[in-house]
Amino acid sequence: MKTGETGAAAALYLVATPIGNLEDITLRALRVLKESDVIACEDTRQTQKLLNHYGISTRTVSYHEHNEMTRAAELVRDLEQGARVALVTDAGMPGISDPGFRLISLAIRHHVPVVPIPGASAFLAALVASGLPTDSFRFSGFLPAKRGQRREVLESIKLSPRTQVFYEAPHRVKETLQDVVEILGPERHIVLAREVTKIHEEFLRGRADEILENLKARGEIKGEITLLIGKAEATPQQGPVRTTLQERLEQIMAEDKLDEKSALKKVAKERGISKSEAYRELQRNK
Repeated sequence: MKTGETGAAAALYLVATPIGNLEDITLRALRVLKESDVIACEDTRQTQKLLNHYGISTRTVSYHEHNEMTRAAELVRDLEQGARVALVTDAGMPGISDPGFRLISLAIRHHVPVVPIPGASAFLAALVASGLPTDSFRFSGFLPAKRGQRREVLESIKLSPRTQVFYEAPHRVKETLQDVVEILGPERHIVLAREVTKIHEEFLRGRADEILENLKARGEIKGEITLLIGKAEATPQQGPVRTTLQERLEQIMAEDKLDEKSALKKVAKERGISKSEAYRELQRNK
C-alpha cells in the first residue's frame, strides 16, 4: 500500500485520537476511520462519542488489556482475510502507555501491513509547551504506583542530563512530588502539565518544592497529568573534565610567564594542597 492513496487498503491502522479537544484529529484519521471495516477500541463507549461527533458509523469492537490476548488473534485473522482494521485508544496514540503492542507485534509477525496515522500525543504536547529543553529527553510512561519502586526510578535519573517525562495519576501526584523534592532536591525545575488541550488546561512551572506547596493548598487534584523533570544542573563533578596538574602547570607558566617553581606554587594554592603534595603528584604522573 502506498501512503496517501485514496481508499484505505487492507492493513492495521494505528489511529491517533484527540487527547481532549475533539478538533485535534487529522483529516486522514477521519477518512481511515470511515473506510475501515472495524474499529478496535480501548473503550467502545468513549470512542463512540468521537465517532458520533463526526458522523462515522463504522462497526466497533473492544480491545483492551483484559481481552487483548484473544482479541488480537481474532483481529489478525480478519486482517489476513483482507479486512481494514483501525486501532484506537481512549486518547492519543495506540501503544503509548495504552493497549496495542500485542496486536501490533502479532500483525507484524503475520506480515500484515501496519500503518501509523499520527496525531495528538499528551506527552509531546506537554513537552513542547513546558519550556524545558527538548533536544534530549526520555519518556518513560507512568511512574510506578508503589513508593519504593517510584523512588528507585527517581534515584536513577538524579544525575540525568536530559529532560525526563512521565505520566502520573492525579491521586498520587502529591506523594510523587514529595519524593521528587526529597530525592532530586527542592530546587529541581519541574513542570506539571494538567488536562492538556482540555478546557481546564494548566501548566505549573517552577521549583519542585514550590509546585508541591501549590498542590497541597488545592486539596483534591483531578485530571490527566504529565510530569516533566528538568535535567540535573551541572556540578563540579559533572562539569568539564578537570585538567591534570601537569596541564594546568604548563598553562600558568605560559599565560603568567612564570617559572616552574612559581607556577607549581600557584597550582597548589588553586587546588587547596601543599606545594610538596603538588610536586609529588606531578612526579607520579610523569
